[in-house]
Amino acid sequence: MNQESLEHLRHSLAHLLAAAVMELWPDTKRTIGPAIEDGFYYDFAFTKTISEEDLPKIEEKMRELLPTFSSFEREEVTADEARAVFKDNKYKIELIDEFSKDGQTLTLYRSGAYVDLCRGGHADSLAHIDPQSFKLTKLAGAYWRGDEKNDQLTRIYAVAFATKEELAAHVAMLEEAKKRDHRKLGAELGLFAFSPLVGSGLPLFTPKGTTMRRLLDEFVWSLMKPYGYERVHIPHLAKSDLYKTSGHWDKFADDIFHVSSKKSDDAFVLKPMNCPHHTQIFASEPRSYRDLPVRFSEVTTVYRDENTGQLAGLTRVRSITQDDAHLFCALEQVKDEARGIYEIITKFYQAFGMPLSVRLSVNDPEHPEKYLGGADVWQSAVGTLKELLEQIGVSYELGVGEAAFYGPKIDFMATDAIGRTWQLATIQLDFNQPERFELEYTAQDGTKKRPVMIHRAISGSLERFMAVLIEHYAGAFPFWLAPVQIRLATVSSDFVPFAEKLLSGLGEAGIRADLDDSDEKVGKKVRNAATSKIPWTIVIGAKEVEGGEFKVNVFGQEEDLTIAQADLLATAKQQSQFPG
Repeated sequence: MNQESLEHLRHSLAHLLAAAVMELWPDTKRTIGPAIEDGFYYDFAFTKTISEEDLPKIEEKMRELLPTFSSFEREEVTADEARAVFKDNKYKIELIDEFSKDGQTLTLYRSGAYVDLCRGGHADSLAHIDPQSFKLTKLAGAYWRGDEKNDQLTRIYAVAFATKEELAAHVAMLEEAKKRDHRKLGAELGLFAFSPLVGSGLPLFTPKGTTMRRLLDEFVWSLMKPYGYERVHIPHLAKSDLYKTSGHWDKFADDIFHVSSKKSDDAFVLKPMNCPHHTQIFASEPRSYRDLPVRFSEVTTVYRDENTGQLAGLTRVRSITQDDAHLFCALEQVKDEARGIYEIITKFYQAFGMPLSVRLSVNDPEHPEKYLGGADVWQSAVGTLKELLEQIGVSYELGVGEAAFYGPKIDFMATDAIGRTWQLATIQLDFNQPERFELEYTAQDGTKKRPVMIHRAISGSLERFMAVLIEHYAGAFPFWLAPVQIRLATVSSDFVPFAEKLLSGLGEAGIRADLDDSDEKVGKKVRNAATSKIPWTIVIGAKEVEGGEFKVNVFGQEEDLTIAQADLLATAKQQSQFPG
């Protein structure tokens, strides 16, 4: 089944869900029920409280009604006719009023005894599908039309696939994902914390978590530096005028934190993105064609005023640390620069064993109001990225409407260890900010020209990427990335002096090690190290003190690794090198 057919199936099942709910609780008010990735949901206004214990009952009713959904009959109706059908449902009436005002054709779809207001996109029939190919998964709160000022509704989520075997595989993946939940593992491994005094969506990274952030930053920089990037530094706030000029102000007005000052009449904001600041570094001195490309890199935090209900561990936060870079180049240099970024991205994800797929995200020509710049600018930008991907020889899907508001982009989807995909890295072209900020350089013929701006991200945000890595590795990080690489565990207090000397030598060599010199039995110490998922555990006893080889318990391996004492530092330092 292709993706479009699968989306139609899922949307059709959302109708079946609503029909089942209405049979069980007839006074419920239906709202909307779209297909989503892996399934669908439907939002309801219940007059009684339901819980997840009710989900099996709803599923049973869905399967009972399934044979009656043998077709989806489309009927065009007037606004008055639609209002008559949904006269007791204020949510549907609001949609009818809005759609009719915009001149849209109103359509009803009927399946058996169930009728709903819908634009369409359905399966021909549900009667033939396997009753075990869908499953209701959870309840959640949701505001009507996503606005917290509106009524709170009950959202019922479901997963659905073409076959019960695909569903079973997906459910197994979800169970595995629960075990790998970065919120649980992050707390157990002591990587980060949240505090109600600090605020929701504002993670606090411990020394161990900060070590991982530093290593990721240094790894990205090691890949970027050969390509001529230079580090810059910008403040965490700016005048609102900066974002009004860039075009972000209107687009992200609801996501911006405003900063008040008693000593200035200027309106300031916490920066929601870095690119406008970087344009001003470019504009701070005259530029010539000889200077191009200019490549600014910075790891810095931006701030977005996310809705509290949408915050989720490290995957959705209010403080977002970006490994950000912006390049300014001549039009004829765009392909080479984008190719260099492509090479950095592929090397980075290869290091984590995460295969990449590519999407060319372009504008939706039917909604030009969503984007900055004219049709000619967009056509040129999209054409440039298409040519690059074709020259590289990489296959890609086209994402219409997925572009940034200022330009098209190449998005990279990384697949993790349990088969989930994450959109993380990106290459974005921007012809608009150079125009809006009147950036220029002197061309070889002496004329003034606009540079092209390229936005790029490798890991995306450090917070979200750390969440992905924690779940990808289930907390068992490779040696080079582990906050603690080696645990020394003494058999008794007699061997502590030797272990302390070894610990000091490891630290001087740059190896991250710690010592368990507690009174616990050595077996318990080894188990504790395994619980903390430390890559190497070395037991220190009489044999080791007398110069014998180290037996290294390697996390996740049954057989120990044997290393001569004279080789330990060199072996550990080699394992600590960045991949590749």
